[in-house]
Amino acid sequence: MTGEPLISVHDLSVHFPIGGAGFGQKRFVHAVDRVSIDIAPGTFFGLVGESGSGKTTLGRALLKAVPLTSGHVQYTENGIDFDLRDISKADLKEYRKRCQLIFQDPYAALSPRMTVRDIIAEPLEVMKITSSREETDERVREIAAMCRINIEHLRRFPHAFSGGQRQRISIARALVCKPRFLVADECVAALDVSIQADILNLLNSLQKDLGLTFLFISHDLSVVAHTCDHVAVMYLGQIVESAPTKKLFANTRHPYTKTLLSAIPHLDPDAEKTAIKLEGEIPSPINPPPGCKFHTRCPYARDRCKVESPEWREFDEDHFAACHFSEELSL
Repeated sequence: MTGEPLISVHDLSVHFPIGGAGFGQKRFVHAVDRVSIDIAPGTFFGLVGESGSGKTTLGRALLKAVPLTSGHVQYTENGIDFDLRDISKADLKEYRKRCQLIFQDPYAALSPRMTVRDIIAEPLEVMKITSSREETDERVREIAAMCRINIEHLRRFPHAFSGGQRQRISIARALVCKPRFLVADECVAALDVSIQADILNLLNSLQKDLGLTFLFISHDLSVVAHTCDHVAVMYLGQIVESAPTKKLFANTRHPYTKTLLSAIPHLDPDAEKTAIKLEGEIPSPINPPPGCKFHTRCPYARDRCKVESPEWREFDEDHFAACHFSEELSL
């Protein structure tokens, strides 16, 4: 990656306390564990992994929607810097204008008691961005048109719309305060395939027209391949591989990434099935295994993997992975 990143994450950890283990000991869920990534401005940055790998928690941490246990998240734009670890309440209000979230479920994300106009206008009113109702209505109509929402639909309630239409309303609400960075958390997972394509094309169009930066969270690698410029693969709270999309798909360096790629369905029903089946259970994030966290399920694991955490290494320009034996394995 060239130039200064918009979002720079260094050694970030997010741990959630849970019930004690007896004798006054506290236990923690290691949702995000020592993650470091850089997100360049104007890009689609993909984040993939199994359910429970920590993708959503990392996305919310970048919005300061969950408390950060350790590490730093730095936002830098045109001389404006925010360090989320020590951010003040006043700066956090300003930061929220620049960074927004698109939720996964378009049915649960919208209040059934508010009209579409009021839903989209709410961020403007809460953050006091506009000074009059006329200015608010003008901004709402402008963003509704960009998100392909008919003006006459602004008077209706969410129950009158399909899933794809509701997701466009959610996108309009996220964009109405003119943010620079958006976290799209599985924003097409609940939609039909044809509607997914429509929403993805809309996001691509908005990204080019408005110069937006996306953290695109997904478990569907085929969607990520179509949409994202750069991909990071997450497993049990850690990033195990990160690379530009073409490099990741063409020259995989981590066994877990290879497993995910092998699970992408073929369009040809007669094609030979090559999905890799992982043995063993996913370790608990409360008590993660020592050494490489993937060693309990990795078909290439050796004794070294059980005791020594792999180093985060660069194998090619902007292509990083954490595996002891990446050079030896034929993935």
